[in-house]
Order: sequence, then C-alpha cells, then structure tokens
Amino acid sequence: MFLKTYDTSKPTRYTFSEIKKITRRFKDKLGHGGYGSVNIVRLLGFCSEGTRRALIYEFMPKDSLEKYIFSGNSIISQELLVPDKMLDIALGIARGMEYLHQGCNQRILHFDIKPHNILLDYNFNPKISDFGLAKLCTRDQSIITLTAARGTMGYIAPEIYSRNFGGISYKSDVYSFGMLVLEMVSGRRNSDPSTESQNQEYLPEWIYEKVITGEELVLTLEVTPEGKEKARQLAIVALWCIQWNPRSRPSMTKVVNMLTGSLQNLQMPPKPFVPSENYRMP
Repeated sequence: MFLKTYDTSKPTRYTFSEIKKITRRFKDKLGHGGYGSVNIVRLLGFCSEGTRRALIYEFMPKDSLEKYIFSGNSIISQELLVPDKMLDIALGIARGMEYLHQGCNQRILHFDIKPHNILLDYNFNPKISDFGLAKLCTRDQSIITLTAARGTMGYIAPEIYSRNFGGISYKSDVYSFGMLVLEMVSGRRNSDPSTESQNQEYLPEWIYEKVITGEELVLTLEVTPEGKEKARQLAIVALWCIQWNPRSRPSMTKVVNMLTGSLQNLQMPPKPFVPSENYRMP
C-alpha cells in the first residue's frame, strides 16, 4: 500500500485499525510485494499484528512503466516513449540497481526487474519496487545458490535456468535490466525464443540486426537525429546487458557510465543470444 503524504525519515509502526482508516478500508489496491536510494520506492511504515502484516510505501501516482510501454494508447505513450525520457528513466533504474548492488552493507539482488516493478512518480522518475524475490548476499560473494528459479519469464537470466551459462550473481539482475530497456526502445514485449511466434523475430535478435546494420529503431514517435542516437545508445547498452555469458555483462556502475557517456565511445557487443565463453566486457 502507498501513502501520498508523510513527514518522517524512518518507517513508522501503524496499528491495523490505523491502516484501515488511512486506506479507506483498503479501497484501492495498487500493488503488493523496497529501501534508501532516490530510485527505490521508499518504505514509510509497517504493521505487524498477529497474522496481519503490511508494508506502507510512498505513493507513486503515475503507475508502472509497463502501463506506458505496452498500453497501446498513443496518447499515454507520448508522455514517456521519447528518447530523452527513455534515457532518463533507464538511467534512474540503473542508479537504483547500482545502489542495491554496491551501495548497501550487503548486496541486494532483486531477481524480478521488469517494467511492472518500476513505478513512476509525478515527474516520471522511476523507482524500483517489489522485493518479494530479493536475496541478500555479502559484497564479496561473487556466486550465490538458489533452490529454484526466481523472476518473470522473459527477464530471467539464462544461468538461473542452467549453470552451463555460468554462476548466479548480481549480473543476473543486469540481464533483466537489459531486457527491460529493449522493451522500452522497441515498444514490444520480450518473450522466450522457444515460444516465439514464427511470424515474429526474437526481440534481442531483431534489435541487434537493426543496430548492426544502422537501421532506425521503430519508435512510437518521429524523433530528431539526436533522439535517434539516444535510442541507439540505449539499445547498445541493453545488448551488452543481455549477453548470455554473465562475465560479458557490465556491472550496473559500468551501465551508468555507458548511459551518461557518448554513443561514439560505445563498442558493439557480440550477438547476445550466442554464448561467448571467453569474451568479457571491455
């Protein structure tokens, strides 16, 4: 649940009756499932009374990123799907993830980065939400173990399915971020290549061919040459992030640097859907 106003710097404990009053008896459910970066949904309070448990977050009025990417409503999409705004949103998400991976005493692996879990404030600033699948690990722990796959189909890194691709680590979140950015740039949903329609090319492959041949990416609106460069920059960064070999993916710190740098300084990655055992991010 989410609050529009608050005046405290740390989470407050509420009684269950107080929460019912604040939420008008839970009239509106916006989501369920956050921590101290500007790009992470802020936890304001909590309730723990017997079996009644709740977390209270800041209110995010613009809903989720998913609404704008896949709405099918051109008026709604025009608010967001322009290269300048896409770059700002991708950078905000990247900074939030960098904080989770590098800015805490323990590293926080989210394991469910996707458009639905990116909420937007009044100014369309993105904030990461829903930490229900998150896992803590020490900063020096390079590989972690999972008893079962975590995440949402289409955003799950290949090593989570099979250790033949490498070990599970913070680089698994990087993969999810890359898939999210490809969806932003294309306006298309990503899905697993094994279930893709024969009439529709696998999204990463489609984007890769557009970038490698210098073709324009299909965007919702006509854009300036500068805007086209920003869209290309986003696509190249995303293609680095979805490399099948985790060692070939950049850290989120590197991603932030790539997004704030110039397109001319970016190298084209190898095909992300073909494993490259010995290739690492330069």
